[in-house]
Amino acid sequence: MGRYVTEVVGTFFLVFTIAMSVTAGHVMAPVAIGLGLTAVVYMGGHVSGAHYNPAVTVGFLMAGGIERREVAPYIAAQIFGSWLAATSVHFIAAEPFAPTPGPGYSLTHILLAEILFSFLLMLVILNVAMAKHARGNAYYGIAIGFTVTAGIFAVGDVSGAAFNPAVGIGPLMVESMMADGSLMNVWIYIVAPVVGTAAAVPVFRLQEAAVEDEAD
Repeated sequence: MGRYVTEVVGTFFLVFTIAMSVTAGHVMAPVAIGLGLTAVVYMGGHVSGAHYNPAVTVGFLMAGGIERREVAPYIAAQIFGSWLAATSVHFIAAEPFAPTPGPGYSLTHILLAEILFSFLLMLVILNVAMAKHARGNAYYGIAIGFTVTAGIFAVGDVSGAAFNPAVGIGPLMVESMMADGSLMNVWIYIVAPVVGTAAAVPVFRLQEAAVEDEAD
């Protein structure tokens, strides 16, 4: 149970930080989000693995980092945490938050942006959390937080820079229920991150094989 509670808490504060920073219009919102993610990764990494992201959970499943029976409870906890965060933001800020693709970009641009940085995020996570040579390191949270910060600066104006189905699902649910919003874009923030994280797994395996070959 502690792992699922950790996933709820971590996802809550990740989405809460994203939403409050963005709705306030802070120029340094990407930095705040990256720092917030770094903090909650260190908070829960030793307990649940600090996924806070259904696509990352799928990636860990593919890489052998989580058992199949744990996937559904992890994802349910993440979505619940996201929904709670989005609801809290709506109450505090009196306006909903949801990731939104930038105007002027095609669907191909938007999907590619989400896929590319979801791929990079998963590849970084696997290399700092599962790679044999990196086990027990103290920098894993910083690496993950910096990756998300870079992604937000790079493609935030293109895709909304979710890289995480929970960041899309919870806020879009609340927006649709409380502010006459639409769930039309929710599939983008589900499909693209999963495609990106899934693509990172075979690359990670190639990297691990290369390191083992050098060791031999």
